Amino acid sequence: MNIKGKIIGGSFNKVIIRQKQEENIQLGELLVSGKEKILLQVYDLTYASQLSQQNLELISGMQLEKNADVDFFEQELRNYTLAFAKNLVQLQSNKVSLCKELPLFFSDVREIAKEDFSMLRNPEKRLRIGKLRSGNKIIDLEIVLDGEKTFSEHILIVSSTGKGKSNLTSCLLYDSIDKEYCGILILDPHDEYYGRNKLGLKNHAMKDKVHYYTPYNPPAGAYSLRIHISTLKPSHFNGIVSWSDPQKEAIYSYYKQHKEQWIEALLLSKNKDDENKDYHEMTLAVVRRKLMQILDLKVKDQQVSSQGIFDMDSGKTTVGDVCNKLEKSCKVIIDTSLFSSNVEILLGSLFATEIFSRYKRYKIDGILETKPVISVVIEEAPRVLGKEMAQIGNIFSTIAREGRKFKVGLLAITQIPSQIPREILANMNTKIILGIEMAPERQAIIESSAQDLSDDNRTIASLDKGEAIISSTFLKFATPVKIPFFDDIAQQKRLDFYSNTTINNNINNNQHNIQRHFGGVKNSIAAYDEKTKPTQ
Repeated sequence: MNIKGKIIGGSFNKVIIRQKQEENIQLGELLVSGKEKILLQVYDLTYASQLSQQNLELISGMQLEKNADVDFFEQELRNYTLAFAKNLVQLQSNKVSLCKELPLFFSDVREIAKEDFSMLRNPEKRLRIGKLRSGNKIIDLEIVLDGEKTFSEHILIVSSTGKGKSNLTSCLLYDSIDKEYCGILILDPHDEYYGRNKLGLKNHAMKDKVHYYTPYNPPAGAYSLRIHISTLKPSHFNGIVSWSDPQKEAIYSYYKQHKEQWIEALLLSKNKDDENKDYHEMTLAVVRRKLMQILDLKVKDQQVSSQGIFDMDSGKTTVGDVCNKLEKSCKVIIDTSLFSSNVEILLGSLFATEIFSRYKRYKIDGILETKPVISVVIEEAPRVLGKEMAQIGNIFSTIAREGRKFKVGLLAITQIPSQIPREILANMNTKIILGIEMAPERQAIIESSAQDLSDDNRTIASLDKGEAIISSTFLKFATPVKIPFFDDIAQQKRLDFYSNTTINNNINNNQHNIQRHFGGVKNSIAAYDEKTKPTQ
């Protein structure tokens, strides 16, 4: 294996390595030191020289201005690169342990190899993320997390625009389709995960585990998205509609009195003085206007009619059907691409509230462990987990704080983690960090990560598209990975599935033919024995 350099000084989190002249050490590269096999990661690089800065300036000036032919004396010894690295873990023969010692002074460091991680064992409930990355080199080693724990204790995907958030999310969802340990509710504001006109989750070999709800021209096998207004409760509007105190009192009063018919009763209460005498008509008028606007309803001749997905007649079982599918470890996609942000959040609140309520009851009944983990995928997470939303309170912030106790988690996606309160960020036990350009956003994610990333500011800023760092309580160290391209994964898995199916069918057919052949031979032998049997 290539020797990349030699340790010449430093401290525990600042090991100084002199780079070998013909080698090239990269930012973020993983290196292994000597016999003790301490894993190091490079976080900074600098030039160094045995010549003084004044002499270097003089020589460079002679070359630039006078075009002088100046040769360095033993250039490969006098001019070199220094790499600064931090200790990560110690790679022992049977385990990976946290490093609490310095590598030997003046010891060689080499590049890593797949064999260095032979002690790693994949968990039973796998969630594949990508392959180990060292700088920009890809190591043929799959990085796999415990999927059940990872989904239940929340995942945060963070990056700048164009760094591969959607591709990463597609890969995670695709890998989870055939997993019985989890059901996933996907709120899809761009209608990109199902794949109407491209490769998507619908192309998985087990596509019967993928259910797609859309309000517009559902394709074959999909469902038309309709929600009956009787399934809505006042709590579903928390963080979506800004109610004044009198308005909030009014809607809860109508809900208490009319139960499932509270919206219809409130919209038609204009001429019923006995019902609204406790509230000012202007208060009720504002409530009606807000409800009709967000639910796309109209009132004419004392009749409420629907203009959108919130219906007066159909959709009574939609919420229950979706939750039942999730409990069967299915992946349910809700196409919200045609809705405003408020309507999308209202839909998510409706489904999330129901599944969270069910799972709380399951825990009381003692049957929670028999149920799969449920994860809710949220794009642009600060809309529901931001600082203002956290103060108001909604089902998503409740799940972020308490969900892991009930096997309900979030998969939150954002470009601006600084808008999410630190206490919620701290509850996101797995963070997948792609390239982040803005310094405040890098700082927010560094401060809330499971491992110490204080020296990785520059590394995070330099991440290219598809390159990521996983900081998770389920990993011994912040692990650099290369995320695969979704189309490649989807096509390869389909080929693997159909190849395995063909092989199994051929084996079964061959076994059947062999049995039939030997059955025929056995019958022929029996007939011959009967024919040649001596007469008694």
